[in-house]
Amino acid sequence: MRRPLNQFGKISKLSDFDQRLNLYSLAATAAGVGLLALAQPSEAEIIYTKAHRVINPNTTIKLDLNHDRIADFSLKDTFSTTFYSSFGRLSALPIGQTNQIRGHTVSQRAYASALFAGAHVGPKGQFLPGTGQMAATSFLGGLHPQVSGVCTGPWANVTHRYLGLKFVITGKVHFGWARLNVTCSAQGSTVSALLTGYAYETVPNRRIVTGKEKGDGDIDNASRQSRTSPGPSALQPASLGRLAQGAAGLTAWRAKQ
Repeated sequence: MRRPLNQFGKISKLSDFDQRLNLYSLAATAAGVGLLALAQPSEAEIIYTKAHRVINPNTTIKLDLNHDRIADFSLKDTFSTTFYSSFGRLSALPIGQTNQIRGHTVSQRAYASALFAGAHVGPKGQFLPGTGQMAATSFLGGLHPQVSGVCTGPWANVTHRYLGLKFVITGKVHFGWARLNVTCSAQGSTVSALLTGYAYETVPNRRIVTGKEKGDGDIDNASRQSRTSPGPSALQPASLGRLAQGAAGLTAWRAKQ
């Protein structure tokens, strides 16, 4: 007696086809996801450090923005006297030839800018090649009562102002900020300051916003649009997902063509 057509063998072949199709679709999906990950812009991250460091006259503190045990900047407070006069000054100094401080020049004298919160510190900013004076005070006396007592500089008696900083990590430029309160006394000819925090952007050459302590730094419109508007590379894994469903997914995909 002849046996009917081996339906079980036929089903076995179809299952083998589906299995191969599933393996192919999984591999293609993994490749698509990998390419999509490579296409995404690098994530920016702000590293913020809270601080409470007092800078008194004749005191210098060093600032290590990225905590690699290599000082990037110094904040130096000096005080000196003569027989009739006294002088106090607070300055920001870069450590190393590649680090710089956001600033400006007036009458051939370099000043460190006292930035407000929300300012951009980045490649387009103006940076000083060396030391930037922050605040200075002087008392000129003599045989007469006080002749002059002045407190000058962009950092004279300010609260919650920001130093814009440019420094190098392993050969790549990064941007950061340091927040300070500065008190300048003309009567005593002294300048004192309080460092309350500092931060830097981990992505090289990407600007940072002063006062921003966390998040993704400052992302341009093109990067935002690439995250919100799916492009061809973002749609491709969805079509591969149809393949991952096997024959049923392939049938549904063909129905939409």
